[in-house]
Amino acid sequence: MATAFLFRGDELLLMRKSNSRIADRPFWSGLGGHVEASELNHPRSACLREIFEESGFAESDLSELRLRYLLLRIKGDEIRQQFVYFGTTARSDFVNSDEGELHWVRKEAVLGLPMSAIVRAMLAYDFERADPSGIRVGTITSGKDGAPLMQWAELNDPLVF
Repeated sequence: MATAFLFRGDELLLMRKSNSRIADRPFWSGLGGHVEASELNHPRSACLREIFEESGFAESDLSELRLRYLLLRIKGDEIRQQFVYFGTTARSDFVNSDEGELHWVRKEAVLGLPMSAIVRAMLAYDFERADPSGIRVGTITSGKDGAPLMQWAELNDPLVF
C-alpha cells in the first residue's frame, strides 16, 4: 500500500469511506491504495498516482512529499506493508472519487474519527513528536490485554565500518 497525508496549514485532507471490505461502518483514512506490480520498487510513484486518482492533485500541487513511515502488520496469512508519505498543499479544492468523500479536517479533530488502529497510532505518534526527520517503522501487534500495541524503530542509514 502507498498512502498520503496532506496538510494545508492546521488541516489534514482525509477520506471518509463508507463502503469497504475492512470495516462495517464508515471510517477515515489518508489518500492511497495498492501499489501496482510496475510500482513495487517505486512506492512514491504509486502514492502520486493514488493522490491524483483520489483528489485530482498533481505532483506540482504538492510540496515536501516524503516518506515518513513504513507500517507493518499481519492480516491473515499476509504481512502487509504500507508506505506512508506526508506532504503539504496550498490547494483547498479537490475532485472526489468513487473511493470516498474528501474532507479537510482540523488536526485537533483527526484522532477522534473512526480509523484503523495502525493509522491512528501512527498519527498520534507523529502529532506528539512533530519531528519530520527520518523514516520510522511501525509494527502493530496485540498487547497482553488484547489492545493494539505499536512498536517503533527509526530506519537509519547503515553504519559503515
